[in-house]
Amino acid sequence: MLWAAPALAYAEPPFVISERSPVEELALENLPPSFYTFSPDEFWAEPRDSYWLIASNWVLTQERTQSDRVQALGEWADRTLSGSSQALPDNESYLRVGFATESEYGDPAQFEPEARFRLDIPTVEEKLRLVIESESDELIPLSERRRNRQLTEDERSDTEATGAFRYLSNVGDAINLSNDVGVRLRLPADAFWRATAEKQWQPGETWNLAVKQRVYYFHQQGWGSRSWFGAGRALGNGWNALLSSEMEWVHDERKFELSQTANFYKRLNNRSTLNPRVGVLGESQPNWRHTSVFADVTFRYRLHSDWLFGEVIPALEFPRDESFKDRGSLILRIELYFSGSIDRPY
Repeated sequence: MLWAAPALAYAEPPFVISERSPVEELALENLPPSFYTFSPDEFWAEPRDSYWLIASNWVLTQERTQSDRVQALGEWADRTLSGSSQALPDNESYLRVGFATESEYGDPAQFEPEARFRLDIPTVEEKLRLVIESESDELIPLSERRRNRQLTEDERSDTEATGAFRYLSNVGDAINLSNDVGVRLRLPADAFWRATAEKQWQPGETWNLAVKQRVYYFHQQGWGSRSWFGAGRALGNGWNALLSSEMEWVHDERKFELSQTANFYKRLNNRSTLNPRVGVLGESQPNWRHTSVFADVTFRYRLHSDWLFGEVIPALEFPRDESFKDRGSLILRIELYFSGSIDRPY
């Protein structure tokens, strides 16, 4: 990420005399700011029975239950493969599930479930990781990756889950290098190798730059490469911008695919963000040409704590295969992010 959102100031809950025990008071005082999703005057309000309360309590129970399971699975695999009785707190395993509905011109809304996962084992060795993921970016077309949040599950490519050993290293003091050797988890298995080099730097006080180069080989699909460059800066008034270019070689079609996007981002408050984008996609065969122009705006709202989110994404696309006729869509998404952290803040 080329820039960081500015830190937000959270108001402390008001001091209230209550009949709660000192242990309960201390636990409430230690809750993180992201836990509070109600106004200060509702801090000690008694809950009212309702269908919404029953449904929301079920969702909260699922978050705590599934997050603990994700954490336990990651810790077990961590200890088993590393031979250590300890598990480090930088485990990045997660389970992300959601429900999205899309409406297009003349097409009613369709309800689609979504799911993504990662099992990340960071302590096999100091620089060796075992990573199991639900999908592989190398097998997803560039045009789909750039419009990923606009799509529902049935519109995405099915790449099967992958498992790989990842070796991390550095070239000098500035270039991060990783090598993955693994297989697609299917029958017959498809072995692959990929290498990624990336570097970030700040040439001045205004711009942040980053480059990423990836080369990969799949036994059944062949080899490919991907080059990405991004430049980001703050625009003022809370807005940030990221301009990015990417070019990918598609071996089985003997062509390059290209993308150019302009991303703008602003955190409206401690619960919502706004992310407008415009982009152009292109290819090199049968000649160099642009294949699509698109624009979208993602409004993301934190419904509860730091794991339950809602999204509204109006989008407009002008694809070449439809003679650049406009195609509008509206995505509504609810997303739950289950992640295990050894040192949970609450």
